[in-house]
Amino acid sequence: MTLAAQTAPAGSLTLSDAAVARLKALQEAKQEPGLLLRVSVSSGGCQGFSLNFSLTDERFDSDHVIDRDGARVVVDADSLALLDGAEIDFTDTLMSQSFIVRNPHATSTCGCGSSFSL
Repeated sequence: MTLAAQTAPAGSLTLSDAAVARLKALQEAKQEPGLLLRVSVSSGGCQGFSLNFSLTDERFDSDHVIDRDGARVVVDADSLALLDGAEIDFTDTLMSQSFIVRNPHATSTCGCGSSFSL
């Protein structure tokens, strides 16, 4: 279900150049210009909070949208509060390709980068 969503406050969560490029490449490859990256934070992981990434075309009234040059991320209000001031990046190494979050408020992160504590 696609509903109206709110634009996230400026600077609350940003996208790196690499994240924008990867999201646009995924939109082209899947031939879905409306494809969104959903980022959420849940309890769990080895550090207390776990990051979740998924591709979707659904937006809900409670979602906040971060849009940079047509690359769009949706995030719920609770997750956005935990990610305030963070940057979504994309890394491409010999071992893996993945979206990551650089959160300046995280006091510790796990080695895999998908869990953090505040």
